[in-house]
Amino acid sequence: MLMPSLFGEDFFDNFFDDFTRPVRSAAKGHGFANMPQVLPQVQMPSMRTDIQETADGYEFDVELPGYAKEDITAELKDGYLTITAKKETCDKDTEGEEAVVDAKKYIRRERYYGTCRRAFYVGEEVTQNDIKAKYDNGILQLFVPKIEPAKVEEEKKFINIEG
Repeated sequence: MLMPSLFGEDFFDNFFDDFTRPVRSAAKGHGFANMPQVLPQVQMPSMRTDIQETADGYEFDVELPGYAKEDITAELKDGYLTITAKKETCDKDTEGEEAVVDAKKYIRRERYYGTCRRAFYVGEEVTQNDIKAKYDNGILQLFVPKIEPAKVEEEKKFINIEG
């Protein structure tokens, strides 16, 4: 990887592929036939989220397809709303062996299992009871109300000037 991916798209991953193809084919005749090939990286699932501002607050629509309601948690701590989704449908396979899940023998598994997490700063004035959540058809819908921070009047402290 040349650069981290931006918004889930690997802009620069294949940038030099066209330049290195002739080198790879020419290298085969010069003892470099065992050059390592770059394999595509397995991408972790992202929680694609739409956030809409309304007059009263913010509506979050978080895509979590394939997760059950019991697999999802939402936590509010220090002003951060953290959404965690955990899927454990696969026994951990040892390196070089095929995974055996529910008496099925898999040769290749591309669907994700494990934990993914995403956090949003919603402000320290928001409490857990203020947030409303609903999960339906793979979409977690959250409503976070707009709460104005309490204005703290700055107390002026003057220095006594002797004279």
